[in-house]
Amino acid sequence: MHHPDVYIGNIQPYEGGRPSAIAKRQVDGAIRLTPLGLEGDEQAEKSYHGGPDRALCHYPREHYAHWREQFPAQAEQFCAPAFGENISTEGLTEHNVFMGDIFRWGEALIQVTQPRSPCFKLNYHFAIEDISVLMQQSGRCGWLYRVVSPGAVSGDRPLELAARSSDVSVAEAIAIAWHMPFDAEQYRRLLAVAGLSASWSKTMLTRLAEGRLEDFNRRLLGR
Repeated sequence: MHHPDVYIGNIQPYEGGRPSAIAKRQVDGAIRLTPLGLEGDEQAEKSYHGGPDRALCHYPREHYAHWREQFPAQAEQFCAPAFGENISTEGLTEHNVFMGDIFRWGEALIQVTQPRSPCFKLNYHFAIEDISVLMQQSGRCGWLYRVVSPGAVSGDRPLELAARSSDVSVAEAIAIAWHMPFDAEQYRRLLAVAGLSASWSKTMLTRLAEGRLEDFNRRLLGR
């Protein structure tokens, strides 16, 4: 049983001048999950974060041990919800969660829409200039959900797999998107995933149309 810790955040300014809602606090007891996410959770830059396809962020708690080993001087930073996640669990990772998976959580149903795309804000947040790049390379990215059916949820209610429709794990989606050379066949595999986010669909269609990978540096490094 995968009982989640649940977190929400409010938009706050941070270094670099851009607002962010990455700093989150734990919620105890029932909370309403709406089509746009947990009640009271805010997202700063709607073009990159939030919206119906990216209503919830899930990060595996077991990844924090890796980050503490990588950055011992900053070890105390690396515990949930440091990556701005709404859901933290043990036992669910990119390797056993699949694209398009639908989970029952309390009264709600949620669907995996994409891996989380690491962005340069994480570098400011942790004061580590390339943690976004390391996150992408290591595949320890977490993933995002859309809300198929809203309702009351809580940390007392487990995430239970209700339906699996694809054979593409979140880890494989990360590899296809960022670790492999251009591969039209694999992009078509991703496009066939039920529930793939609009932004990932657009990225894969653009790759197919242009016959090349996009430049990752703007997202990862802000340049």
